[in-house]
Amino acid sequence: MAQYLVKRVLGALPVFFGITLLVFFLMNMAPATIADLAGGEDASSAAARAALEANLGLDQPLPVRYVLWLKELLTGDLGLSYRTGQPVLGMIAQRVGPSLILTGTGVAAAVVIGIPLGVMAAWKPRSLWSRLAGGLTLLSFSAPGFFLCVLAIFFFSVVLGWLPAAGMYSAAGGGGLGDLLRHLVLPASVVCLSSLGNLVRQTASACGEVLGEDYIRTARAKGLPEWAVVWKHGFRTALLPVVTTILNHIPHIIGGSLVVERIFGWPGMGSLLFTSVSSRDYTVIMGLTVVIALTVLATGILMDLVYRLVDPGVGWGGEGR
Repeated sequence: MAQYLVKRVLGALPVFFGITLLVFFLMNMAPATIADLAGGEDASSAAARAALEANLGLDQPLPVRYVLWLKELLTGDLGLSYRTGQPVLGMIAQRVGPSLILTGTGVAAAVVIGIPLGVMAAWKPRSLWSRLAGGLTLLSFSAPGFFLCVLAIFFFSVVLGWLPAAGMYSAAGGGGLGDLLRHLVLPASVVCLSSLGNLVRQTASACGEVLGEDYIRTARAKGLPEWAVVWKHGFRTALLPVVTTILNHIPHIIGGSLVVERIFGWPGMGSLLFTSVSSRDYTVIMGLTVVIALTVLATGILMDLVYRLVDPGVGWGGEGR
């Protein structure tokens, strides 16, 4: 396992360096240069601009600047924000916690709801469970995330006034757990619903195939309880594609959560990214892009590890044992 993990990490390194190369050169090809953003009005004169570029190292060739930036990146230094002057790593670290809370809650809710619903839809295909699964799947696939956000805010915040429309805490809420949960319900529900369709469909499909196998009919013929046949024998066999679906969907969930954070004013990495893009704070954009890319790469490695742990027939060398 350790050798396979090292192999996967080494295989991901070229992708990581390719992403850093692309991000760096795209940011340096932007219309407004970094010197313009960092210097503001002080960079209006040619002399001041030249001095600022020399101070920031912008007078060096682009490949040299990339190597210097990559060296700082590998040591954990993402630079300073050109708008606030704060360390980019510290700004991102402050936003990771809220993003994990939102994304983790939404994904956990989708798993808790989606897997049992998918199993019930496969077990009883013409029941109310099957219709409910089909309706939620249709809504999840057809409704864009931003539309669900606006719809949730309109009904539950504007019309009914049950839940707050934005933020993570309210000024009068005291910053306690109850206040956090009230603000978390709507954005986490949107993340959950956006992830639910794929999970329900994959679970129902996998369980539907398994429940038609000969060994399932044999288990029923032996007189085993139906719940044991479905959950103990059927679902266990169908677990592998379900786990793969969950892990494969995480990058899409991260991208969707960025939009949800922006609309709900949730103080996570998504809000920071949109603010940085609107203000053209290139160092923050590059730092966030690298962090998100690392998260996606790590998720891919984790998916391979879980796949091999769940299915012993897949060897650590990539071939069946």
